[in-house]
Amino acid sequence: MATVCSVNVGSREPNPWKRAGWTGIGKEPVDGPVRVGVPRAGDSGLDGDFIGDRRHHGGPDQAVYAFAAEDLGHWERTLGALLPDGSFGENLTTSGIDVNASPLGERWRVGRTVELVVTVPRIPCGTFAGVMGTKGWLKQFTAEARPGAYLSVAVPGLVQQDDPIEVLHRPDHGVTISQCFRALTTQPELLPGLASAGSDLTPELAARVRGR
Repeated sequence: MATVCSVNVGSREPNPWKRAGWTGIGKEPVDGPVRVGVPRAGDSGLDGDFIGDRRHHGGPDQAVYAFAAEDLGHWERTLGALLPDGSFGENLTTSGIDVNASPLGERWRVGRTVELVVTVPRIPCGTFAGVMGTKGWLKQFTAEARPGAYLSVAVPGLVQQDDPIEVLHRPDHGVTISQCFRALTTQPELLPGLASAGSDLTPELAARVRGR
């Protein structure tokens, strides 16, 4: 059974990798339930979670960021470093579900009531590179195409550690998070193929596909 290993939120901290500004990328597991809802532009969908770069992160289509514990394990082995839950800035560290193979528009029930919808892959940024402190990190992370997924909130509620994750709906168009990530990064020639996801494309992503 797929489950939530931890629910992680980040507090407001100075961002040393930018000339000015703040970051909430340093996320820590929370004890007990956390309320999840539809955020305003630039905000997180989780109560108590801070977003520093409100232009590129947060908002309804990036309300929750999920990353698989299995992928954290891969990077632990690759880097030879301990990576606790939340290390990649994820809100939900998951187990038993291949987040990167999830198609756009896939709908999850998390816990008793919350329903989330897979929207877009996470695109790594300079702050992420700074946190990791590994030379060539962005290139290395991008080459793996295991970015984790952002999700929108279809039904608000509470989430907590050990909540089950159930796939309620899986679209048959086959456009996965990994495929979308490659199209947006190393293989732009794949962009036209994303059109088959139809209404499961976010407005921003649909505009990118039309522009291509």
